[in-house]
Amino acid sequence: MRAGKRRTFQGFTFFFSPRPAGPPRLGILISRKHAALATDRNRIKRCIREAFRLTQPALGSLDVLVRPPYGLKASSGTVARLRAGLERLAT
Repeated sequence: MRAGKRRTFQGFTFFFSPRPAGPPRLGILISRKHAALATDRNRIKRCIREAFRLTQPALGSLDVLVRPPYGLKASSGTVARLRAGLERLAT
């Protein structure tokens, strides 16, 4: 996190760092402050993983750490917002 770059998009914070080679890697930073219930935290993590899976070919060899905004409720638009943020990192 210290050596990489940070971008914020629609409340999500993306820490990223390019690598010389290899597939993109994902890290998720979520705590009870983000969502009090474990089921809500797991739902948010599933949305992050799905968005990463869908944009993985465009990312190249990049390490990405995603931190969602506090109090986020996962909805049908969460994956779309995350995909937009991840696609901005790819450019």
